[in-house]
Amino acid sequence: MVSAFPHARSGQIVGLLGGSFDPPHAGHVHISRAALKRFGLDQLWWLVSPGNPLKANGPAPIAERMRAARAIMQHPRVTVTDLEVGLGTRYTAQTIAALQQRYPGVRFVWLMGADNLAQFHRWQDWRWIMDNVAIGVMARPGDRISARLSLAAKVYAKARVSGRAAHVLGQMEAPAWSFVNLPMSDHSSTAIRARGEWS
Repeated sequence: MVSAFPHARSGQIVGLLGGSFDPPHAGHVHISRAALKRFGLDQLWWLVSPGNPLKANGPAPIAERMRAARAIMQHPRVTVTDLEVGLGTRYTAQTIAALQQRYPGVRFVWLMGADNLAQFHRWQDWRWIMDNVAIGVMARPGDRISARLSLAAKVYAKARVSGRAAHVLGQMEAPAWSFVNLPMSDHSSTAIRARGEWS
C-alpha cells in the first residue's frame, strides 16, 4: 500500500533525498539533519525508491525498507515516503518533474552525496535535472576530489554556489548547486549488507 503524499505549502523549501535505503542507517540520518541546517530546508523527504536503475540486483522489498527507515529517522521535519511508487516514476528526472507539477510553488532541492555527483552524467536526463532543480551536494570521505573533477561539476561550474551561501540555495533559480563538506558518517548500506546485518 502506497503512503499518502506529504503536505507542503507554496513557498516552502523541501529537500529530496532519494535512494534505495537498503538498509537505512545512521549515515542517512546524519546527512538529513545536516542538510536541514546547511541548505536552509523547511522539510526533507526521504524518497525510498522501488529500485535503482543503476544497480543490477534489486533491493529488499519496499515495505521492509520503509518500516526500517521510519524506525531510524525520527525528526519532525523529515518524512519517509514511497511516493515514487504512487507517482509511477523510475528515474530522478521523472520524479522531480512530477513533484514540481503536483506541488506548484514549492521549491525543491535535490540532495546527493559527492559520490553521486562523480557519476551524475550517467543518470537519465541529468542535464534536465541540473537545469530544473537546485542541487545540494554533501561530501563524504574520499569523494571530494572525484566529485569536483566530475563532468557535471565542470559543465555547470558557473552555477556553483559557495558553501557559505548554501543556506539560500533553495531560493535560487536553477541551475544552482552547492558543495558542502560535512564531518560525514562512514556508515554504508553496502557494508551493512556485506556483514549480513540486513536480509
